[in-house]
Amino acid sequence: MRARYGAFVLGLTDFLLASWHPDTRPETLELPGSEQLRWLGLDIRSKQLGASGKRARVEFIARYRENGGPVQTRHEISRFVREDGRWYYVDSEFPRPP
Repeated sequence: MRARYGAFVLGLTDFLLASWHPDTRPETLELPGSEQLRWLGLDIRSKQLGASGKRARVEFIARYRENGGPVQTRHEISRFVREDGRWYYVDSEFPRPP
């Protein structure tokens, strides 16, 4: 999870696509430039490992600023699967505020 966040910060689309599970991976990925979007931090809220050790969920809040505007947050619960010793991002849920 932290590696994918770092890849978003650095704009490493090749890494993001390579770490995305083939069943859900888009063909291409366009990231906004660093002049438009600035990532400010990552707070891992929880991690859950499935009983088999091959599935995981990570809840996090990422902070960012877009076009010099106010700080915003992205609250996500991401699902991962491990295949051949590597973790792959599958998809995400976006919890609604209470």
